[in-house]
Amino acid sequence: MNQFKLTWPTILAYIAPAIPISALGLPLVVYLPPFYAEEMGLGLSLVGTIFMMARFWDVFTDPVVGVISDHVTTKLGRRRHWIILSVPILMISVYQVFLPEIGVGGEYLLFWMLVLYLGYTLLVICHMSWGAELSSDYHERASIQGWREFALVFGMLSVLALPALLEQLGEVTPQIKMASMGWFVVIFLPITVAIAVYFVKENPSQFAPPLKWKKTLKMILKNRLLQWILLADLLSGIAPGIAGSLYIFYIDYAMKLSNWSSVLLLLYFVAGFLGIPMWIKLSHKFGKHQTFSLAMFYTALILPLLLLIKPGSWWLCGIGNIIYGLSSGAPAFLLRAIMADITDYDNLENGSQRTGLYYSLLAMTNKIGYALAVGITYPMLDWIGFIPGKNNTESAILGLKYMFILMPIPLAIFAGLLMVKFPLNSEKHKEIRQLIDERDSLINN
Repeated sequence: MNQFKLTWPTILAYIAPAIPISALGLPLVVYLPPFYAEEMGLGLSLVGTIFMMARFWDVFTDPVVGVISDHVTTKLGRRRHWIILSVPILMISVYQVFLPEIGVGGEYLLFWMLVLYLGYTLLVICHMSWGAELSSDYHERASIQGWREFALVFGMLSVLALPALLEQLGEVTPQIKMASMGWFVVIFLPITVAIAVYFVKENPSQFAPPLKWKKTLKMILKNRLLQWILLADLLSGIAPGIAGSLYIFYIDYAMKLSNWSSVLLLLYFVAGFLGIPMWIKLSHKFGKHQTFSLAMFYTALILPLLLLIKPGSWWLCGIGNIIYGLSSGAPAFLLRAIMADITDYDNLENGSQRTGLYYSLLAMTNKIGYALAVGITYPMLDWIGFIPGKNNTESAILGLKYMFILMPIPLAIFAGLLMVKFPLNSEKHKEIRQLIDERDSLINN
């Protein structure tokens, strides 16, 4: 598959769009739901339902985008023209969602969230698929996805630095914080996409013959490796989704550190940022699936320690966030690197490379995980009597704290156990690539 050398300038140009991708993705999980529920006055249950509906919209758009991107080829290749198309869609919808006028209702939020997620789907699926097709090497794929995750976390740190800086400079409104994040995405998205599209070419890929939806579904149901990885991705998406959707409330009400929320979250992602090179090295030594399991078990082990932190202790909370955050970047890039190997397995079995379809399914399960997290936790907050902006009872705050810390633990454990015996390791993948190369050589000759 490799037709050109993956130099550092090439890798840096490719991962550049990951910065605005994560700068948009983080507020969608952490900041926007409580902003619309509390500041815009839409309420927890309505906002939780809208964000869950918007995420489930991707259940339809993700596979459609994946299949189309596999089959529509232009002079730019199979991926880059879709990434370019996503830019204006995202710029307009981000402006509308992050800079709303006072008094907007649920219909406004739902409409623009649907448009935003359409553009987000185009960008994310095509960017991930493009990265998977840059190399056919088992360990190099882990490095590509790992450095992409590195750029993703850098984007999170960058967008987090804006409200963190504003908080320390003085009192700022939530509207100003959201606007600063929105403008970050609007400005940097076209710049980074232009860099990637201009400097990174696409490897020539096999033409993917048209697939009817019934045959596609049959192929998916037959692929045990695919089902394996999708379940792991779903579980590993729900766990951080719970923490992300509750984070602002947890810091503000349970920890009583509202003025430190952005700084503490910044520490969490700094730890994740610094930890990624370590997880890349571990994946080269032990394999991608074993390293994924190790990261999930580490998360499950660390979370209960947060119960020991007393409210108001910002330095202990900061240390807890750092220790907890060390594994935050590992699961996503490891599963995406493994998915690239699964597309080779499908190539051997079915005779074509359907990277877009497979990555659309991976994006879909991740989004479903986050959708379930918001859709479940926000109504649960209503059920336990938690009310944002009010003096809550001790039992409501304790319930919030337990939800934030304890709910992700069994999900992380289950995801880790699931991947311990994953059969597609480096040796098996090497055999698959040899068979593909031998087949392609016979066809070309």
